[in-house]
Amino acid sequence: MANETSYEVYQAWLNDPNIDGGTKDELRAIADQPKEIEDRFYRELEFGTGGLRGVMGAGTNRMNRYVIGKATQGFAEFLLRVGSAAPAAVIAHDSRRNSDVFALESACVLAANGIKTYLFRSLRPTPQLSFAVRDLKAAGGIVITASHNPPEYNGYKVYGADGGQLIPDDAEKVIASIRAVASFDDVKRLTPEEAEAKGLLVWLDEEADEKFVDAVAAQTVNPEALRAGAGEAISIVYTPLHGTGNLPVRRVLEKAGFTQVHIVPEQEKPDGMFPTVKSPNPEEHEAFTLAMALADKVGADIIVGTDPDADRMGAVVKNDEGKYVVLSGNQSGAIMVYYLLSSLKEKGKLPANGAVVKTIVTSEMGADIARSYGCEVMNTLTGFKYIGEKMTEFEKTGSHRFLFGYEESYGYLTGTYARDKDAIVASLLISEAAAYYKAQGKTLYDVLLELYAKYGTYLEKLESRTLKGKDGVEKIVSIMSDWRENPPAEVAGVSVSKVLDYSGGLDGFPPENVLKFLLEDGSWFCLRPSGTEPKIKVYFAVRKGSLPDASAAIAELAAAVMARVDSLS
Repeated sequence: MANETSYEVYQAWLNDPNIDGGTKDELRAIADQPKEIEDRFYRELEFGTGGLRGVMGAGTNRMNRYVIGKATQGFAEFLLRVGSAAPAAVIAHDSRRNSDVFALESACVLAANGIKTYLFRSLRPTPQLSFAVRDLKAAGGIVITASHNPPEYNGYKVYGADGGQLIPDDAEKVIASIRAVASFDDVKRLTPEEAEAKGLLVWLDEEADEKFVDAVAAQTVNPEALRAGAGEAISIVYTPLHGTGNLPVRRVLEKAGFTQVHIVPEQEKPDGMFPTVKSPNPEEHEAFTLAMALADKVGADIIVGTDPDADRMGAVVKNDEGKYVVLSGNQSGAIMVYYLLSSLKEKGKLPANGAVVKTIVTSEMGADIARSYGCEVMNTLTGFKYIGEKMTEFEKTGSHRFLFGYEESYGYLTGTYARDKDAIVASLLISEAAAYYKAQGKTLYDVLLELYAKYGTYLEKLESRTLKGKDGVEKIVSIMSDWRENPPAEVAGVSVSKVLDYSGGLDGFPPENVLKFLLEDGSWFCLRPSGTEPKIKVYFAVRKGSLPDASAAIAELAAAVMARVDSLS
């Protein structure tokens, strides 16, 4: 495709006998829209280290069954090279439009390549896919999801035998295999009926669900306290935001002993259009509007929300004025680290070789808490696949015992049953923490203030700019180049002490297009193009002696940096 124009590729799709009539009708409808043709065909949708993600529709730069078929053919060839003589795979999907279609298409391609494929009959959370790959000893897995992206998106993530998303070396092998699929003629495919008849398509049933729920529920830290009534004493409002979390979160909370769980009725049912929210993202405060109204009505102690594929969890608690406030991912993470480690220490179960793993854009607050309990803290690049990679390393070497992993974007995991972030276990752990501290007369906000008093007031902020299309890609490249080639000597009156450029594989990490600027006062900011959306993300972090000082400092830092970013976009 490199030597072909967008229009030539567009015409090739119209003339390809493998493309169905409906897809061709969609393409004919844009025949007089050259910009739309260019955007759909100027490139092949990029298969990154986590897989594919893009707007659904016809074209090489869109999510559709043909792009997915080609990707799955490449993944199948990878599995046949690295797996056993008869490798197996697991596939799950979320509540988005076409997710079930894309999941079945992927299964039919894997089956045609002789790979036994386990497929869930209906939507399941991403962490359950990770668990199932490990439980079934499969060579790999696929989950169809675009996580918390807007409704027009869908995605395709691939997993290795350890249950983690593919790390860069393996992802590059899959990418090479996909590129070797010259045309849609090279994509093998069985019908679902043929795959079942050959024993190459196996539908997963309730037994798989029970195993997963049991594995998550086993992560409770103080089960005896919950059984003794702490779980009954706390009121929880939960919203699955029209996604996959509804049943597993409720089942896990019930199994742990929580009896007052109120579900937001308008957001309970799966719906890929996410009609009640602008974005089905627990990072967005607006996503909790309906949940807060229900919480006011029932007098809830905590609100918990999960994104469509239930790998991200957001929490809302009452502040010292009795008003509901949304915790940031860093704040929730720090509270859970503190609750987990302090409970383990109190029980005499804190291991000498315990490890907490976080990403380079995650707050240092949780790290300081973990170190105060004698745990080693390790950083990774952004993306839970790197945390999963560390977990697998610990499992192989026995060097450390994994206790908790998290990233600022609301992704958490405790326990080793999975290798991806899990909003279900996070919902359990933060609800358990809320119950534990309520028994002491405290809210989670009270606990946060206590942590600020002991460890310092850490505040973080994320700004992003969405730059769509081919022009947007070029602008993001230009912004990164400008900051890389012209690093500032000072920002907001504070000198820059160090610039960390991860594009060359800094600190033993694989190369990543990330710039992190450390300031003399301990603050930092980081620029990073999103790997899943047409955005450039800018992360900010400060540590001060009080909340007002921290708030003022982070506002000033963000304003100075974003003024330059905006001038370039």
